[in-house]
Amino acid sequence: MRRRLLAAVTAAGTGLLGWSLSTEPGSRRFPVLTNAVAATWVAGGLAAGPPPRGHSRHPVAGPVALAAGAFGVFYGCALVARRIPPLSRALSGVLAYAHRGSGPTVYATTLVTGAAEEVFFRGALQGSLTRAPVTTSTAVYALSTVATRNPALVLASIVMGTLFGLQRRATGGIQAPLLTHLVWSALMLTALPPLFETPAPARVTGGRARRY
Repeated sequence: MRRRLLAAVTAAGTGLLGWSLSTEPGSRRFPVLTNAVAATWVAGGLAAGPPPRGHSRHPVAGPVALAAGAFGVFYGCALVARRIPPLSRALSGVLAYAHRGSGPTVYATTLVTGAAEEVFFRGALQGSLTRAPVTTSTAVYALSTVATRNPALVLASIVMGTLFGLQRRATGGIQAPLLTHLVWSALMLTALPPLFETPAPARVTGGRARRY
């Protein structure tokens, strides 16, 4: 029964995730759909049982430091990626939602979705697996991200999904990966958009193109 529930939630969340990233950046549907994705992950995760909090010697400082380190690595990779056209286009496509959306709304939906992913993937899903829980939960996490059709997001899900999974295994709960996920997402959302700024659309007025 629990496996069927997790499979159904994974399918529903994956479908909504793909739909949300297919909307036009800046559209009103984007935050609605991303919140629906988050609600699906949380509802499914809690329906499978409350996720354990876990334990750690440094419950806040450790996850925050790990998030900062992961961000540093990703930022360095982004500096390289923007010189590689396929990766630059993939990152620009994702960050267009930050460029054209409302700042507070984008931050809120990103952080809520990140927390919801930890409740489901590292909480309910990984907690239900007995064989290779980190590898399997990360694989499902990455396959779900494939619905976005964005290689940059898929690669990030593999790397960070593995990191979050290892945190879940080491601490026995979701507090550590959840904190790392939130801090990492906030840093990425703050620092990466300026690296991939898209030009404002041109308007033609009196035979001349103007940019706003």
